[in-house]
Amino acid sequence: MTLQVHLLGRPRLARETGEAYRFRSRKSWALLAYLILSDRAPTRVQLASLLFAEADDPLRALRWSLSEIRRGLGGDGSADGDPVVLSLGDEVSVDVRSVIGGTWADAVGLPGLGRDLLENVAIRKAPGFDSWLLSQQRHLAAACEAVLHEAALASMSQGDFDAALRHAVRAASMTPLDENHQALLIRLYRLKGDDEAAARQYTSCCELLDREMGLTPGAAVQRARYETMGDSDVLADATSMEAVIEAGSAAVSAGAVFTGLQSLRTAVRMADRAESHSLRVAARLVLAETLIHSLRGLDEEGLAILYEADGIAVANADQASAARARAELGYVDFLRARYGRAELWLTEAIGLAGDNPSIRAKAASYLGSVESDRGDYANARRLLGEAVGLSQVTGDRRTAAYALSMLGRVELLCGDLRAATELLDESVEIAERDHWLAFLPWPQAMLGDVRLADDQVDRAAELLNQAFARACQLGDPCWEGMAARGLALIADATGESDRAFELLADARVRCNRLADPYVWLDVYILDAQCELGLRHDHSATTVWIEAMSRLAARTGMKELTVRSMLHGAALGHQGGAAAAHILGAEVDNPVIATLLRSHGDAASLSGVARSWSG
Repeated sequence: MTLQVHLLGRPRLARETGEAYRFRSRKSWALLAYLILSDRAPTRVQLASLLFAEADDPLRALRWSLSEIRRGLGGDGSADGDPVVLSLGDEVSVDVRSVIGGTWADAVGLPGLGRDLLENVAIRKAPGFDSWLLSQQRHLAAACEAVLHEAALASMSQGDFDAALRHAVRAASMTPLDENHQALLIRLYRLKGDDEAAARQYTSCCELLDREMGLTPGAAVQRARYETMGDSDVLADATSMEAVIEAGSAAVSAGAVFTGLQSLRTAVRMADRAESHSLRVAARLVLAETLIHSLRGLDEEGLAILYEADGIAVANADQASAARARAELGYVDFLRARYGRAELWLTEAIGLAGDNPSIRAKAASYLGSVESDRGDYANARRLLGEAVGLSQVTGDRRTAAYALSMLGRVELLCGDLRAATELLDESVEIAERDHWLAFLPWPQAMLGDVRLADDQVDRAAELLNQAFARACQLGDPCWEGMAARGLALIADATGESDRAFELLADARVRCNRLADPYVWLDVYILDAQCELGLRHDHSATTVWIEAMSRLAARTGMKELTVRSMLHGAALGHQGGAAAAHILGAEVDNPVIATLLRSHGDAASLSGVARSWSG
C-alpha cells in the first residue's frame, strides 16, 4: 500500500517507501478525520464554521488546510470541490475504516487499535467539533472492542486459545462490566484446561459486578464456568442425529429450554464423532439458533458455536450453511449495536446465499434493521421491502411479519403515521394468523405508539397494556421494555408525570436484565427520559442525557446521537447544537429536520456564510 493513514492514537501518515508528509497544523488532522468519517460531503461553509470560525478569514484558513491535506495525500488522493469531496486511491489504507468495516484479521493488528481517535489533538475554540470528536471517539472505541471480541471468538473456533485469550483480555480491559467479555475469558480458560485461572476470573467478575452495580453474574457467565471440550461415546448416523435434534428442539418449544439445549449439545458431540461435515454444521446451527433466540442470555455461547459452524461450512464449500451462520452472527451483532460488524456479516450472508430466497430474506430483514437503528432510513426501507417480498415468495410468514414490523417502525420514527399503521397492522395480522404469540407484543407496542402520536390515547393505552401483559407472560425483556416505554408516555399524556418517570426507569431495568439486550431500545427509552426530564425539569436529566449521548455515540446511532446533542444543547452544553446540525444533515428524517429547525441554525454558520458571500 502506497499510503497509510493512522487516525487512532497519535495521527500520522506513513508510506511503505520514503518519508510521508507531516501535517503542520492540528486542524489539518481534524479536517481529514472529519472528511474520512462523514457519510456526506460537507460544504465549505459548514467546515469553516466547524473548525475555523475564530479565524479572521475562516474560508481562507480552510483552503490552507485542504491544500495541506492534498500535499499529504500526494498522488494517492484528492480533497476539493464544494461540497468538499475526499477521494482516496485503492491502495490507501485508513485504520478507522478497517476497524469500522473491515475484517477482524485486517483490523486486529493495527498499531492504534484501542487508542483514542486523534489522541491528544486538542482544537481550540471549536466546540462543535469537540462534540463531534467525542461522539466519534466513543464510536471508534466500541468498534475496536467489537473487533477484539470477534478476533477472540474466531481464534477460539480455530483452536488457537493463546491468541484468543490475548484478544479477549484486551476486550475485557476496555469494558470490564460487559458480562459477555467476562464469559468469553472464563470459557477460554476452561477450554485451555486452566481451571484455576477460570475460577479466579469468575471470582473477579463476581466482585466487580457486586462492587460497581450490585449485581451477580448472569446466565452467560454461569454457563462459561462449566465449559468443557466435551465428547460422546455414541456414534451416530443421520437418522439418530435428526432424532436427537428433534427431541431437543421439541423440549425447547415446550418451555424446557435447558433440557432441550442439553440434548442439542449432545447432538453436536455426536456429530463430531461421526466426522460428517454436514451433520457437524447442521447440529451446530440448530444449537446456536436455539441459544440465541431462547431468551435466556446465552447469545455468547451461541456466537462461539456459530463461528465453529461457519468454519466447518467454509472448509467444505457449503455456502448455504455459511450464509445461514453469518446471518445469525450478524443478528447478534445487530442486537448488541455492533453495526459495522453486523453489516459485514449480513452482506456476506446475502452474497453466499445466492439464489436461496429464505436465507436472503432473513439476512435482508436483519440488515434493514441495522440501517434503521443507525438512522439510514432509505436503505432500511429498501432492504426491509426486499425481505418482505422474498419471504412472501417462500411462504415464510414469520420473516415477513418481522420485516413489516421494522418497516412500520421506520415510518413511525419518520412521522408517517398512516403508513406505520398499515405496516404494523399487517405485521400483527400475520403474527396472529401464524400463532406467533412470542413476537406479537413487538408490533403491538409500536402500534400503540402510533395511536398515541395520533392523539388516540385510549386506544393506545389498550394496545400497550395488551402488549405489556403478553410480554410479561413470555418473559421477553425487549418486548416488556418497549411496551413499558409506551405506557410511560401514556401516563405523561394523562397528567401522571411521576408515574411516567417510574415506568421509564422500570422499562430500562426490564430491557437490560440479561447480558445480551437490544441496545437500540435502551437508548430509545433514554431518549424518552431525556425529553420528559427536560419538560418537567427532573433532577436526573443531566445524568440521562450523558448516558444517552455515550451509548448513542458508541454504537453509531446517528439519529439518537443527534437527539442527545439537542437535549444537551437545551441544558446549555456548548457546541451541542452546532454538532447536531452537522450530524443531522446525514439523517434523512423529516422529524429530525423539524427538530433542527426549531433549534435554529448555528450562529457561526451565518457568520461564515456572510464572509463567503462577501
